[in-house]
Amino acid sequence: MSLPDLLVDSPKSYTLTVALAHGAGAPMDSEFMDFFAKGLATRGYRTVRFEFPYMAERRANGKKRPPDRQPKLMKSWQAIINEIGPDSLVIGGKSMGGRIATLIADSCNVMGVIALGYPFLSAGKRDKGRLEHLKDILTPTLICQGTRDPMGSFDAISRITLSHRIQYHWSENGDHSLKPGKKSGLTKEQNWMAALNACDDFLHRLS
Repeated sequence: MSLPDLLVDSPKSYTLTVALAHGAGAPMDSEFMDFFAKGLATRGYRTVRFEFPYMAERRANGKKRPPDRQPKLMKSWQAIINEIGPDSLVIGGKSMGGRIATLIADSCNVMGVIALGYPFLSAGKRDKGRLEHLKDILTPTLICQGTRDPMGSFDAISRITLSHRIQYHWSENGDHSLKPGKKSGLTKEQNWMAALNACDDFLHRLS
C-alpha cells in the first residue's frame, strides 16, 4: 500500500512521535484534529496525521463515501507505523481512527495508544468487535471519553471490565467529541484542554 499524504506538526526537538488518524466522518484537518495535533506539538511531541483511503478520495473529488472496511483501515495504519517506526511512537486518533489503532497496537510494538472518543457502542448496542480486544490489550492506552457520549457514556463503560493497561480521562458532560452541553457551565475549550493535559501527562509517563 502506498503511503498517504502526511500532515506533520513538529517542535525543533522531540523524543516522541504521536500519529493520529481521523474519525469516520471528518478529515485529518478538522477543528478537533487540529486542536489535539497542534496542541501536542506545542507540548514537545511531533504529531503526524494521515487520512484513510476513502477520506483521501473524498478530499480529491468531493464525494462522500462510507469508511473503508476494517482490513484496509488496518493496512493504512500498518503503512504509517512502518514508515515512522514503532520505537518512540504512540498511535491513536478520533473515534474510528483510535479504535483501529487499538486493534493493531500490540502486534506492532508501539509505545502507547491515545483514543479520543472511543466508539464502544454501535447503534446504541455493545459491539464485541469493538470491545473484546480491549479486555486483553497490553499496550498502555489512554481513552479520553465524554461522560455522556452516546457511543460509550461513563455509566455504560464503568460496568465493563477491560484491560488494566487502559486508563481513562473523563470529559465532564462531554459528548462523542468531548463537547459539554450548553447548560453544563463548561465550554468546549475547557474540556478539550483538560483532555490535552491528560494526553500530555500520559505521554510524559511513557517517555
